[in-house]
Amino acid sequence: MRERFQTEGRFRPGDLLRRNAVPILFLFMCVLGVLVSGQNIRYIAHELVSRLARNWFLVLSLIIPVTAGLGLNFAIVLGAMAGQVGLIVATHYKIPGLLGLAVAVILSLPIAVLLGMSAGHVLNQARGREMITSMMLGFFANGLYQLVFLFMVGTVIPFNNPEIMLDSGVGLRGTVELKYCKYALDNLLKVRVLGVNIPVATFAVVAALCLGIRWLYKTKLGQELRAVGQDMVVASVAGINVARTRIIAMVMSTVLAAIGQVIFLQNMGVINTFNSHEQIGTAAIASILVGGASVTSATVGHALIGTLLFQLLFIVSPSAGQRLMGNAQVGEFFRVFIGYGIIAVALLIHSWERKASLERASRQPAVKGEAKVAGSP
Repeated sequence: MRERFQTEGRFRPGDLLRRNAVPILFLFMCVLGVLVSGQNIRYIAHELVSRLARNWFLVLSLIIPVTAGLGLNFAIVLGAMAGQVGLIVATHYKIPGLLGLAVAVILSLPIAVLLGMSAGHVLNQARGREMITSMMLGFFANGLYQLVFLFMVGTVIPFNNPEIMLDSGVGLRGTVELKYCKYALDNLLKVRVLGVNIPVATFAVVAALCLGIRWLYKTKLGQELRAVGQDMVVASVAGINVARTRIIAMVMSTVLAAIGQVIFLQNMGVINTFNSHEQIGTAAIASILVGGASVTSATVGHALIGTLLFQLLFIVSPSAGQRLMGNAQVGEFFRVFIGYGIIAVALLIHSWERKASLERASRQPAVKGEAKVAGSP
């Protein structure tokens, strides 16, 4: 028996390779893409730094729901909508610079909290189907969002700003330029290294969130989130309010997504009023899965590494497609395929692992019974 346990506990390179197969595969694809694309390294570095600055915060907002057993939270789209509402209001009143970003965040917080609580209550009624339910919530909220900004702004909601409204005076334009607060956070503190501008202030905010998440897991709430994610029945028996804890996880994720969307859009400098939020969930979830996360396990490292690899592949794939196939559109199709494909594969692997764990659990009582009979006098 002792020898068997020693054998099981021994480090196996094959297990490490299996657990990190997705990041290793994407690293190989990124290196190959950089070599084939022929793009200037300085250009790649510049684009990568810019993409990391605007995407890292959003991807990190996915970690807490995974820890709490809610799976991959497609409902961060709700938080993205809340962030856009704050930015639209700040732009309407022409609030400049960091003050405009601060106002946008403050205005988005109560909306994000309300949406997060609503989503948490719905997901508590759909246990075991959280991911597809959160995706449907995103579609539903998108419909309400478009109803408000296409038909209610200028009629029910008093807006009178020709810079951001349609000529008819009803509804917002398809694009709203953030002329008063774009790059406000990025330009707060910027360092130039080897010809590449590093937005230090933005990365400092991301680092603060990473430390905050690590600190959260050391608190009582963090332990409760872990317990609920591991086994809701055991957590409930231990006296943890499972439903309340899951709602808190959703609220935290939605609030972080709202702040992340504000950071994302100030880096872009423009809001696609009716499209900016739609692909946020897919891109963020694909990024964290590329880093090696799963439906039941996600860490800060998964988010940071996955975003780096995913965005690097996005940068080089059009040029690589142009040089290999003579058509840059091939690279665009490849990017879309990767984004949705990695999510599909992750869900498939999760389904297999869950089925295998259930089979192992069903065999355990029988094995214990046989061992007891064999050991009886």
